[in-house]
Amino acid sequence: MLILSRKVGETIWIGENVEIVISEVKGEQVKIGIKAPRNIDVIRGELRKDISESNTEAVVKSLDLLKNSKQ
Repeated sequence: MLILSRKVGETIWIGENVEIVISEVKGEQVKIGIKAPRNIDVIRGELRKDISESNTEAVVKSLDLLKNSKQ
């Protein structure tokens, strides 16, 4: 993991086409802007975790339905 210190208005680039802009710092909260092509998904970590868990539950339920339908 790369850890950087940035000030308001400074940026971080990821590859050639993703730019992270520090827009505001208030206490322990940092607001950032992300400029990325539309084909790159940008999602908060906690939402990604929720989606992953939801997808896992759906797969398990589907497998259970398949098992029950074969019996």
